[in-house]
Amino acid sequence: MEKLDLNSYKNQGQNTINHEGIISKISYGVLTVSLKGNINCEACNAKAACGVSESNSKEIEIETNNSSFQLNEQVEVILAKQLGLKAVFWAYVFPFVLVLVVLFVSSNFLKEWQAGLIALFVLAPYYFTLYVLKNLFKKTFKVSILKNNY
Repeated sequence: MEKLDLNSYKNQGQNTINHEGIISKISYGVLTVSLKGNINCEACNAKAACGVSESNSKEIEIETNNSSFQLNEQVEVILAKQLGLKAVFWAYVFPFVLVLVVLFVSSNFLKEWQAGLIALFVLAPYYFTLYVLKNLFKKTFKVSILKNNY
């Protein structure tokens, strides 16, 4: 992980998703950050679809080579907005479209209740595939962490 300048990220706030947190665990190059409740979530129109706004006890694991972080240190977690939209697509939009497509296709060949069950059961292999590919997604969705200087 490269060293990042906090001021450069503050200036390009329109292109990033920032969230404050506290380092809750440090182990072998992986930091576990407990995300704080975000005051901006209250006014957001998309808070119903966002996983961060639902509860105050969200944790995220971030791989880093920087050993200067300490336990209970306040940090800022940063993700590019385009990656946030990509994550929403894979977690919510694509499974919804997949269920609808399977429902409409299978309803032409099967009874309604069978088509409905098949459409719901198609989610199990989909999410299992996401779980199997989690290392690929970890490489794609790089999250940056910055120390708060206040």
